[in-house]
Amino acid sequence: MAKESDKPQGKLPAKIIALDLDDTLLDSHQQISEENVRALRRAAALGIYVVLCSGRAEDAILPFVRRLEIAGTQSGRYIIAVNGCSVFDLHERKRIYNKTVAPEILLHANKRAKEFGLVTEVYEPDTIHTEQETEWTRLDSDLCHIRLNVVPDYETFLKQGFVKMLIPGDPDLLQKLQAVLKSDFGNTANVFISKPYFLEILPPDCGKGEAISWLSDHIGLPPGTTMGFGDSMNDESMIRKCAFGIAMKNGLQEIKDMAAFVTEKTNDESGVGDFINKYVL
Repeated sequence: MAKESDKPQGKLPAKIIALDLDDTLLDSHQQISEENVRALRRAAALGIYVVLCSGRAEDAILPFVRRLEIAGTQSGRYIIAVNGCSVFDLHERKRIYNKTVAPEILLHANKRAKEFGLVTEVYEPDTIHTEQETEWTRLDSDLCHIRLNVVPDYETFLKQGFVKMLIPGDPDLLQKLQAVLKSDFGNTANVFISKPYFLEILPPDCGKGEAISWLSDHIGLPPGTTMGFGDSMNDESMIRKCAFGIAMKNGLQEIKDMAAFVTEKTNDESGVGDFINKYVL
């Protein structure tokens, strides 16, 4: 368990740096600061893989890939999307790792959500699909900057399986629904709240940490060289499974408690770039 006063002794041998977006790499205005950009470009130039690792779908991550301007290099080749359900190769323009939620899980979760007066969403790389447009589904679409599509025969649509389901809504309702779904699914699905107003359902044994481990093996990196930055519960497996799990100073206390280290600055103070400059480069 890290104390916020703990600091690495010397440089950390990271060969892959995975980065959550919201409240981690991005500031409160959804921007990547110049200090963060410079640090990550320097890391990529040194051959360290820089991997954006988000709950967003692939197309919603691409604007931040463009901001870093490293996608054409080997070090900037990969992104991890949908909270670890997808690893996307930007050079090949395809998913090279993909997990989906079983149709029966999606249908049951959708039924339960309706009992709480909530609607659900499922994702493709460039589209959010839902049965009904609401203020909450529009919020998700606006945050991700990708298209929202209303599907008339939504239950039939769900039967093909998707990488994840998201239930947006009132935080108090989502807390209650989360308890119900965890009881219903047990270990057959990964159910968690990523933001207070987003409840997510992923395949079992699927998370950012699992995807990073897979990608590290795929690339052929030596053990003990993975680093991940995060702030919230959808970053939990990344913080636990990376050799160096780094929690943001502004992150949840639960994430800080399980991290190897905590940044000395917040996401609004370029905490990622500050840490990388001091303890990696």
